[in-house]
Amino acid sequence: MRRLLLAGVLALAAGACVPRSDGLSEQDWPDRSPRHDVVEELRADLLRARSAADGGGTATVAALRGPAVAGSPGSWRIVYRAGPAGVAVGGTVHLQVSPFWGWSTPQTERPEALGYTTIETAAAGVELSAETLDQQLLAVGVGGRPLAAGQEIVITYGAGPAGALADRYAERESRFWIGVDGDGDGVRELIGESPAVDVLPGQPARLLLHVPSTARPGDRVELNAALVDAAGNGWPAAAGTLDLRLPARVGLVDSRADSAAERERIVSLALAVEDRGRLVVPLRLSAEAGGVIRVRGRLMGAAAEPGFEAESNPLVVSPAGRRILWADLQNHSGLSDGSAIPDDLLRYAREVAALDAAAVTDHDHWGMRFMDGEPSIWRRTLDAADARNEPGRFVALAGYEWTNWVEGHRHVVFFEPSSGTAAGLLRSSIDERYDEPRELWAGLEDVRALTFAHHSAGAPIATDWSSPPPAELEPVTEIVSVHGASEAADAPGTVVRNALAGNFVRDALDRGYRLGFVGSSDGHDGHPGLAHLASPSGGVAAILSDEVTREGIYGALLARRAYATNGPRIVIRASYAGWPIGADIPAAAAAAGTVGPIAGVPEATLVVRAVAPGEIARIEVVSRQGASGKGALTGEALCGEGERECSLTVQLPGFQAGGYLYLRVIQRDGGAAWTSPFFFE
Repeated sequence: MRRLLLAGVLALAAGACVPRSDGLSEQDWPDRSPRHDVVEELRADLLRARSAADGGGTATVAALRGPAVAGSPGSWRIVYRAGPAGVAVGGTVHLQVSPFWGWSTPQTERPEALGYTTIETAAAGVELSAETLDQQLLAVGVGGRPLAAGQEIVITYGAGPAGALADRYAERESRFWIGVDGDGDGVRELIGESPAVDVLPGQPARLLLHVPSTARPGDRVELNAALVDAAGNGWPAAAGTLDLRLPARVGLVDSRADSAAERERIVSLALAVEDRGRLVVPLRLSAEAGGVIRVRGRLMGAAAEPGFEAESNPLVVSPAGRRILWADLQNHSGLSDGSAIPDDLLRYAREVAALDAAAVTDHDHWGMRFMDGEPSIWRRTLDAADARNEPGRFVALAGYEWTNWVEGHRHVVFFEPSSGTAAGLLRSSIDERYDEPRELWAGLEDVRALTFAHHSAGAPIATDWSSPPPAELEPVTEIVSVHGASEAADAPGTVVRNALAGNFVRDALDRGYRLGFVGSSDGHDGHPGLAHLASPSGGVAAILSDEVTREGIYGALLARRAYATNGPRIVIRASYAGWPIGADIPAAAAAAGTVGPIAGVPEATLVVRAVAPGEIARIEVVSRQGASGKGALTGEALCGEGERECSLTVQLPGFQAGGYLYLRVIQRDGGAAWTSPFFFE
């Protein structure tokens, strides 16, 4: 189904619940100012009559100054050919370059300025006019006489000396969306296939080195070296020599040297143009390896003068502890309001960001085309996830965002193949059968899927927490993303915009909700796992699972074995009286055989170790002792200047039923991590 361009609308831009102990009703949650007007407009659009001429015709595009390069000027000729019904006098043809990420707005008034656009036609008697209606949106009006079937309008976008800037994010199939109001009644429709160009990455600007965060002595691991341009776009053309500084206990897989006996040494590897700025280097750890390993690298060559330097995230080598998998479970592609096609988005996650898992979660009813009305869009996402899924190496997941402007946004992620029931379970947020959280959850019963509330404390719409999330469908919540943190008003780093007091995640915990924590980017730039490179905040999830499979990740999330960061890959190991993060702990079991300072109240040991890419400022303990009261910062361990490893061991008073405890690890540069809480029952 072809969809209407909604310029005005586009300009907008958990766990088991114990009974409430605070006596508050659903009406006691804050007034979130839900956007009923947006929902009404979206539903009204479905009912608007379309004439046969609306959305008629075809279009092509040709580059006039060479290929499109991210963030660079160019010029393009778009030729629209009218369909069988033509375009009536008073009708319009609209050019909408991607309205999300930096294309110049087409304009016809200033030839010397960016985005200058000319319009012309060879159809005698047809008079054209043009008007910029909105950001990146130009309307071409038809006057004089109708534009007949087969007659053309030529739009030259970037016709002036300044040209027009291409999207700052590289992607295939960047659309020049063409909409047609064929009868002039003000209702326009997209043509069947809007033309597209490929946007290439710019010049390399940064070297990234990633290794797994955890490994066992003697393991083989991979170092992923990737170049990106200034906006984080991957696979730029580059050549040079990558010098890797390998610490003792680490060697190349094909090396015969005994790495355990060596001192730090430099290994030089050639980077060819055909490598597209990426090398995968197999490494082996010695049987005696232990502790923290960081690999440093420098790229030298004509494409990297005077050279790029980088250090990998820390790799903690230990015979104990679950594996940490890094995931980004919320990403938008160019099929809705993001960048990149789903296949390339997942490929970036694996090849550039070196993630262990990623999900494509385009909007159900938002963007330029609506997935709930075009099954082929949903099908494309499902097929991409299945094609990119490699059990044991990389987990690719399909999902969608339930973009509800009244109840709050949630994304739904499926942990089963597209050949299963997931294909028929796209539950639209504007469908009255599924426009409330309880209805959404009921519609996902008996399928391996999870929902995640996101930007829950504030803009663009806060979550309605009055519907308690079921543990089997929403055991964790997205606490941080490009929108900022929704944890609490005192959250480290960037707090979500227009945060609503009383609607933070900590407020939900205080009301008895048991929710683990994950981060995900909510990225629209095509860069899962690395959205923080181009935004003040990002989001990734650390998932504790030894199985790199859909089933393994699903099980870990159900058990709340996860934590969140706003971008950096911080390693956290924590336990309370031997229990792991996310655990439901019987209050009596936390005693650990000791008695606290208050008669009859037991205490137990909290053990924390953090290893970070940057300097750690402190480890903070946030807790609530029991069902009454509110959670708050209850203690911290300050870390020394320059320290990138920090530990905390402390005896805490025993918790009563309804209490919880979680940790925040904060880097001096604003990077932060939040563990899922320990819950006491």
